[in-house]
Amino acid sequence: QVQVVESGGDLVQAGVSLKLSCTVSGVTFEDVSMGWFRQGTGKEREGVSCISWNGVSTYYTDSVKGRFTISRDNNKNTLYLQMNSLKSEDTGMYYCAAHPSKYAKPSVMCHMPTGLGYWGQGTQVTVSS
Repeated sequence: QVQVVESGGDLVQAGVSLKLSCTVSGVTFEDVSMGWFRQGTGKEREGVSCISWNGVSTYYTDSVKGRFTISRDNNKNTLYLQMNSLKSEDTGMYYCAAHPSKYAKPSVMCHMPTGLGYWGQGTQVTVSS
């Protein structure tokens, strides 16, 4: 059974940094591509950032480019999202998800979240201005 568990969400002030983590079990981590998604109140879920199985290829939605960095440690079965210069519009529930295809393209994953088979319960990020 695949389990995806996010952590690191918090209530912070605008301008600070926060790092999210996501651990995956029940599947060979290097066999899955991964992504971070978020959903604000009254908003649709959006793909924030996605990464290939080996970390070489990444995708970022325009609003976080230059501020967020996605990375993964295949030895620790862990995905990360470093978030700098946080803004109030970054507020939302952040979800980690795994794509069952090792070679899924990050840009495709982030725009088609229905293709990701394994989802965590989410971690809340609230940015106060």
